[in-house]
Amino acid sequence: MKSIDALVKKAIEYKEKGLSDKEIGDELHLSPETVTWLLSRGVGGGAPPKDVKIGWRSIGVYGNRIGFLAAAITDIILEESGKAGAEPDSILGVSINGIPFATLVSEDMGKELIIYRPSTERHRGGGAFSSNYANPEGKKVVIVDDVLSTGDTVKGAISDIQDAGGTPILTCVVVNKTGQDDILGVPLRALIRARAIA
Repeated sequence: MKSIDALVKKAIEYKEKGLSDKEIGDELHLSPETVTWLLSRGVGGGAPPKDVKIGWRSIGVYGNRIGFLAAAITDIILEESGKAGAEPDSILGVSINGIPFATLVSEDMGKELIIYRPSTERHRGGGAFSSNYANPEGKKVVIVDDVLSTGDTVKGAISDIQDAGGTPILTCVVVNKTGQDDILGVPLRALIRARAIA
């Protein structure tokens, strides 16, 4: 997606397929506000929100490349666990793009795998844990996702882990598009930080 027009076209395609602005944002690695702007660009005009488009398709098309990043995430988790003196029991993958990384991290560390599906309706917040995988109750949990844009998805995951009786101890993402070092008091680490400077 090299141009705004290509992003608009892709956002419209996803909207026509029934995806919400948040789901479109997840697919395009943009904030929901940027998606709303893309979809209404011809109507309201105005300047786009400050955002950075993250594309990692060259990594995602091969499992071994995902594995290389998962190994780096595992290394960060081990480093942070050592500092905090709190080893995780479970690795949580945020649906959909956090799942491949979390699965490989879970395998690398020999830890349980939790799958979390965020709510598609932003006003409701939160989400659900897949019953086919581990449950966070009584567990120290590391949250793994691909891109952190607004932090809303991770906030929902943190709240839901706590509501389920678990303890979120760390969030690891491939790319952090914010200046945050923690979310709701949970440390946040990323392989890459991408922030607009202006």
